[in-house]
Amino acid sequence: MTAGLLPIRTSRLRPFRDGAILACLVLVVALVLGLVQTGVDAHAYWAADPLDPYAGVRPAEQDAYFYAPVFTQLLGPLHLLPWPWFIGLWTLLLTAALVWQAGLWTGFVLLLVPVFAELTVGNIHLLLAAATVAGFRWPWLWSLPLLTKVTPGVGLLWFAVRREWRSLGIALGATAVLAGISFAVAPGQWFRWLEVLSAASRAPDWVFIVPIPVGLRLVPAVLLVVWGARAGHRWTVPVASMLALPILWVNGLAMLVAVIPLVPRLVGSTPASRWLESGSGRASRWLPSWVQA
Repeated sequence: MTAGLLPIRTSRLRPFRDGAILACLVLVVALVLGLVQTGVDAHAYWAADPLDPYAGVRPAEQDAYFYAPVFTQLLGPLHLLPWPWFIGLWTLLLTAALVWQAGLWTGFVLLLVPVFAELTVGNIHLLLAAATVAGFRWPWLWSLPLLTKVTPGVGLLWFAVRREWRSLGIALGATAVLAGISFAVAPGQWFRWLEVLSAASRAPDWVFIVPIPVGLRLVPAVLLVVWGARAGHRWTVPVASMLALPILWVNGLAMLVAVIPLVPRLVGSTPASRWLESGSGRASRWLPSWVQA
């Protein structure tokens, strides 16, 4: 790995990355043992009943589930795990997503409030960030933002503007297949999901960390990704997707981690940027890359 345009030797960054990984692993062990209580958002994913995920859901209440039915259905047997094991595995997944994107910068990124808060509450913003990065090679991963937060799917305009119709078709097709199978299994849940989203949009008790309605944020998000697609700036995709989040809490800014692997000439390569440049999407190469220098 090269240090890009920043005058920092990578050997000096490695201890910070390794220390951050070790700290996250310690947190995982503490969560599994029940020594630490975190994951208020992740608890909603675990507690949601795949057979009726919207039962008694009210906006701004703990364990309120607002994603499409297919998300909780795909979690499948993970719902059967004891809560400490679920949050431990979930935190491990978020850690892997963070290190894959940030690489040697993980130690510094982890100290940023949005990223630290994201690991604490256990939301999916780091996974959304990883999906926007990997989506350049595996467009079907756009199913994750489309079937959860929905509006970050504005990033798909990248493919439309650049006329990359095959990638756009894969992204939308994969989403349609997943949604179609889920709808065939439980059509009532999908209608209930639309009702819950409608009720949430009218809820008066949301406290916006960034008090700008999503309708107003969508305008700059669209303009940014369109400009980025024309100019060839991939980093605009995760930034636009972050701006388009339906509710922008402080931890939503953790999606900006995805910018790091998309500007390797500025900050040096990361496992994610090397994966994008390698021309290979094989899992055998992806899995060990997040612990490589």
